[in-house]
Amino acid sequence: MPNYRRRWIAGGCYFFTVTLADRRSDLLTTEIATLRQAVRKIRLQRPFDINAWVVLPDHMHCVWTLPDGDRDYAGRWRALKTEFTKRLGTASPWQTRYWEHTIRDAADDAAHVDYVHFNPVKHGYVTHAADWPHSTFRRAVAAGMYPADWAGPAAEPDETGES
Repeated sequence: MPNYRRRWIAGGCYFFTVTLADRRSDLLTTEIATLRQAVRKIRLQRPFDINAWVVLPDHMHCVWTLPDGDRDYAGRWRALKTEFTKRLGTASPWQTRYWEHTIRDAADDAAHVDYVHFNPVKHGYVTHAADWPHSTFRRAVAAGMYPADWAGPAAEPDETGES
């Protein structure tokens, strides 16, 4: 078994990919209200900023910034997965592990936020990033980060987070 090494930076910014065990499942989008409730509860208990988030049927990508002095993203993911599972009243649907990347600088952050927002287009769920309902893309447009027509058909950004 591989020995995964994670970076723990207090107040750090991180990109995550979290996946269901059954990659054919659509549980995350069919239970989006349950997921949102779980996220709200955990953020009240253990705050973090959401820089970007997209929820697809079987996985999600997000960029979080932790509060100054706090580096426990693993505890937040454990609590979030547990809360979602408890609300569903089923066995855990999650893969045991998740992908984490420590954001190094502003360019790395922008590339990963682009990746998050482009992902529904990449997977063929929509032809335009603004058309996917389970994403922070529209919030980013409202904040002036993107033009409303960003990432339309076949317009993958030059640099995105993960390949």
